[in-house]
Amino acid sequence: MVKDIMSKERKSMDGAIDALKRELSKVRTGRASVSLLDEVCVDYYGTPTPLNQVGTLSVPEARLITIQPWEKNLLPEIEKAIFKSDLGLTPSSDGDLIRISIPPLTEERRKEMVKLVKSKSEETKISIRSSRRDGNDALKKLEKDKEITEDDLKRSEKEMQDLTDKYVQKCDDIVAEKEKELMEV
Repeated sequence: MVKDIMSKERKSMDGAIDALKRELSKVRTGRASVSLLDEVCVDYYGTPTPLNQVGTLSVPEARLITIQPWEKNLLPEIEKAIFKSDLGLTPSSDGDLIRISIPPLTEERRKEMVKLVKSKSEETKISIRSSRRDGNDALKKLEKDKEITEDDLKRSEKEMQDLTDKYVQKCDDIVAEKEKELMEV
């Protein structure tokens, strides 16, 4: 039973870390990355379709993303979708290919991005600590119902705290890496 609780909370903490990674992949660093466009959906014959399913995305240079649509008639739709995405990117089309030049981030914008990253980190830590609390509550219930001893409860709570510390450290490491990436000029 204790193992089940630990496993459930470990999965929950893994989910929080994965969500943080997904969120941080959307934070623009000044370097081109096709993951910037992951959330962009194009109106493909009336159906919202992810951009990577209607064309080939590539990064030929550090500050340039190119999109080669599989159907030429999608060029205006793709441009419109990128404008609507609020990413602050300006696509330009030459009739065959869409180019998106990634402007360098200003110092002020970099600092704003670092603040955003830190707030996402705090949300993740709150989620991790919430998982710890849920796990500890479940463990206390087991002890109250006399399914585990008080010693088992203390040992399990320490294990839960160690697990929490490990995931908080993972979160800090991911954020430190992203901050370093953001502050590179």
